Amino acid sequence: MPATKIRAIIFDIGRVLIRVDVGRAMKELGSGLPLSPAELWSAIERDPRWQDWQEGRISARDWHLQLTRRLGVTLTFDQFTHAWNQVLDPTPIHDNQLFETLSKRHRLALLSNTDPIHVAHMESAYDFFRYFPKPARIYSNAHGASKPNPVLYAAALKACKTKAGDAVYIDDIPAYVEAARSLGMSGIHYQSQESLRAELAALGVDLG
Repeated sequence: MPATKIRAIIFDIGRVLIRVDVGRAMKELGSGLPLSPAELWSAIERDPRWQDWQEGRISARDWHLQLTRRLGVTLTFDQFTHAWNQVLDPTPIHDNQLFETLSKRHRLALLSNTDPIHVAHMESAYDFFRYFPKPARIYSNAHGASKPNPVLYAAALKACKTKAGDAVYIDDIPAYVEAARSLGMSGIHYQSQESLRAELAALGVDLG
């Protein structure tokens, strides 16, 4: 039996709740550029303002301008926004029944390194967001910090009104799971829907 009762379940988004296809986005974003999708994505991640973009210190329009100037992106801002969101698969990974069941007995939260373009798209395009109260949607760009910074985990716990020992954090990146564990939370390294259910059940979470 688990030593403590899990009161809050905190999810990462990318590759945990929404599939990510970087290649599809980069193919559209890099139209006309002499770079492969992989090369373009690598260049974007190495951009000197990438962390500012992820942590909310640069606007969406200025980020578009940054990539236009630095990499030669030729898309208009609206075209750029559309291309940027192509990274997010339109079909979510989990059926809403999972969140319906979990929300009856647990406080649910999101904790994600993301940007304002993706946030606006996700919140309008995926109906599972209704199971996550807005104060419990913790985004790096809104908090000025990225995982594994403890500030984000603390914000999620505060939003859930839960102490670390009563929360579990789920992420596809092991280092971010370990960061949660170092703060006293339970952690699950997400690998599949089946393994997630098994690990939640092992923590005493009732999946119906």
